[in-house]
Amino acid sequence: QVQLVESGGGLVQPGGSLRLSCAASGSIFSINAMGWYRQVPGKQRELVAGITSGGRTFYADSVKGRFTISRDDAKNTVYLQMNSLKPDDTAVYYCNADTGVPPRLLEPWGPEKGPYEYDYWGQGTQVTVSS
Repeated sequence: QVQLVESGGGLVQPGGSLRLSCAASGSIFSINAMGWYRQVPGKQRELVAGITSGGRTFYADSVKGRFTISRDDAKNTVYLQMNSLKPDDTAVYYCNADTGVPPRLLEPWGPEKGPYEYDYWGQGTQVTVSS
């Protein structure tokens, strides 16, 4: 089991910055990738940024050049630095730990394979970008 605790959300004006943190505990050794997803009402949860245990990073096109994912292995913590925030970035942001071998960042899991059983999720943190 993996437990994830997020922090750092809030209200920010357009053009501003926020940093989200996600601290992992439990079966840390089983994590092969971590990521940040976001969701708005009525839409599917979408990948924002991810990082594998080998250090490869992935970003949604909409956040490239503005968001940076990083990790501190000594603290078992993943960060999402969000700069130049836009109102469209408003969402609930969820931290994800993927214990799949390989993780979905490296090998997508299609619906034909059934439910994905290797995910752990944080409780979510609200990010609101508004003037």
